[in-house]
Amino acid sequence: MNELTQDIHWYPGHMAKAKRRIIEALPNIDMVIELLDARAPLSSRNPDFKEIFKNKPVLTLLTKSNLADRNATAGFLRALSGENARARAIDCKTGYGIKDISASINELMAEKLARDAARGIKRPVRAMVAGITNVGKSTFINTLCGQKKAAAADKPGVTRQNARVSVPSLGIELTDTPGLLWHKFDDREVGIKLACLGSINDDILDVWGLALELLNILKARYPQCVTARYGVPASPEDDVNALFESIAKKRGFIRAGGVIDEERAASVILDEFRAGKIGQITLDRITQ
Repeated sequence: MNELTQDIHWYPGHMAKAKRRIIEALPNIDMVIELLDARAPLSSRNPDFKEIFKNKPVLTLLTKSNLADRNATAGFLRALSGENARARAIDCKTGYGIKDISASINELMAEKLARDAARGIKRPVRAMVAGITNVGKSTFINTLCGQKKAAAADKPGVTRQNARVSVPSLGIELTDTPGLLWHKFDDREVGIKLACLGSINDDILDVWGLALELLNILKARYPQCVTARYGVPASPEDDVNALFESIAKKRGFIRAGGVIDEERAASVILDEFRAGKIGQITLDRITQ
């Protein structure tokens, strides 16, 4: 068995067009709501956004926080907050943190809201919702609205164009944007982590090699989660190939002749990680 040998790149043609449309829409936007995956806040942050949104207040939301290591999330929230930026953890399935969104927006936009009030102007705060593929933008919008306003699915690349959604109860107007990756991952580990999260189309991936890469991370940082889920010993010193075989055998992923069904075992490991069944796990570290 080998670890992942492919270089992971996924930049469909619609993303270049989506980037242009985001830039074109910015003059009519007051602020940005940037969504990051709480399980990999650094890896899931599009580096192009720093330049694109440099003149806008930014509210950073760590989505799917119920799937992430809570201690790690707390550290990332401190690291991501700044003078013109706020960071909050949310979870759309449980509703955690959603009720605090309005207050965070008002805090960031306090000066503008005061100026508008002084002039007798009353209009919604116009916020652009941005992030990479499959980070949960449409799900966030639907949760905030309390009804389905944006198309959402548990796979990357569903939203293809900008769409405006009004939320009168909160005094905001949201612009939903397509998930946007960047042309090339300079750090190989970033591509691996995004693939593990499901932010890259599985159809182009070597799921077997990817599962081994994920197990490498898990045995180093969360061996107790691997043991609890699969009933096999796990430690940082373990050979990842042997660990994969142990899990496959424990689950009964064996073909005729005693051969391990590598693809099935790999798919299950990836699916269970993405669903949070292995545990609350964060792939990134603040010190990286």
